[in-house]
Amino acid sequence: MEDPKYMVAVIGAGPAGLYASRKLAEAGVRVALFNRDIKPGGLAEYGIYHDKYKMKNGLRAQFKQILAIPGIDYFGNVTVCCGGNIVLEDILESGFHAILVTTGAQGTKWLRLPGENLPGVYHAKNIVYHYNLLPPFSQKKYLLGQRVALVGAGNVMLDIAHYLVRDRKVEEVAVVVRRGPAEVKFTRKELESVAANLDLEALEAEFARVGPLMQAAGQDPEFLSTPVRVMGDWMSGVSGLKVEENILVAQNGVVKARGIGNSRTIPADTVIFAIGDTVDKDFCIPIYNDAYVTSKTPRFPVEGISFEAFNPDTNQPIERVFLSGWARQASTGLVGYARKDGEMAALAVLQFLQPQPLMPNLENVLEKFKQRLMETHERVVTKNHLAKLEEVEKAEAASLGSEDFKFGTNDEMFTAMGF
Repeated sequence: MEDPKYMVAVIGAGPAGLYASRKLAEAGVRVALFNRDIKPGGLAEYGIYHDKYKMKNGLRAQFKQILAIPGIDYFGNVTVCCGGNIVLEDILESGFHAILVTTGAQGTKWLRLPGENLPGVYHAKNIVYHYNLLPPFSQKKYLLGQRVALVGAGNVMLDIAHYLVRDRKVEEVAVVVRRGPAEVKFTRKELESVAANLDLEALEAEFARVGPLMQAAGQDPEFLSTPVRVMGDWMSGVSGLKVEENILVAQNGVVKARGIGNSRTIPADTVIFAIGDTVDKDFCIPIYNDAYVTSKTPRFPVEGISFEAFNPDTNQPIERVFLSGWARQASTGLVGYARKDGEMAALAVLQFLQPQPLMPNLENVLEKFKQRLMETHERVVTKNHLAKLEEVEKAEAASLGSEDFKFGTNDEMFTAMGF
């Protein structure tokens, strides 16, 4: 293979960023992969249920193969743009031809209900990060009570329900869903993890309550309740979740929930919202509908999709900046989706690179950038550091007789890597 003549920075080392990096490197592009966390993998590492070892280890093996590609440099523990020591303009001015942003949906989505800021109200993402030992969430204390109201109808909701029932041994989990079973996003297989703990008497009563309403919309019985207020006070915390009953209305082939005015309060001492995510609002790219804005008239489309960042204030593309994965379309699909989106985004970047002037002294430019990065960041994690961390964690797992082990703090990981 010829020496690379283009440099591309990929921001975010989740599945979209990793698979995009491989696609670019295979095309002869030199890739600098930046990650806010120490470890790569993103939600594939810190979002999948903690005891799904086979799935996690399979993905880790794939990611390890990608990082072993000589044309990919890894820079972990580096925050780009939002509060970091390096911004997108720094990267472009350093000689990189393009930037691909694959930072995922780092923000949390809320319903903005009265009482959402009471003690005992949490977003599901924070709980998932906590039990998956992602710093700093791994060190935070989450005061989970014995009666939990869990809002949402997706895979994350089921994982949280599983965690609450099996790991935290709570007495009761009440799941609140606005619409019907046609809109749930979990599979029958995923439901098995919590099915044994269902309160069948309460479930049958709920079917009886909502059945006629849902049948009118052509659906089978499920839960039709919209949260309207978190009940409680600052001294005692959460006491319940007030919900309004819905009916289902089909409009232009889309089923929507519409409140009918009847309300009731579900007793709870904890409320967890599993209602999706949004991108980091402190990042330096405009946002629309929970994702960064892409151009509606892309110059480098792939399968009719735009991956080009866009500034609606100037009505112009953000030159040389591309988007992929949940940064482009928040909370859409799982690892398979992220992989495909990352690879397609890489194709869009390659289209852009084709007419660009080559860089004959690329290695010198990259070396100068690395030196500057090391000077401005105290502890930059490289591929060699990751290999050392993996070795130490495997030894810890073996000594404990466990299928898996990982450190729950950055300081422990830095020590294991020799910083």
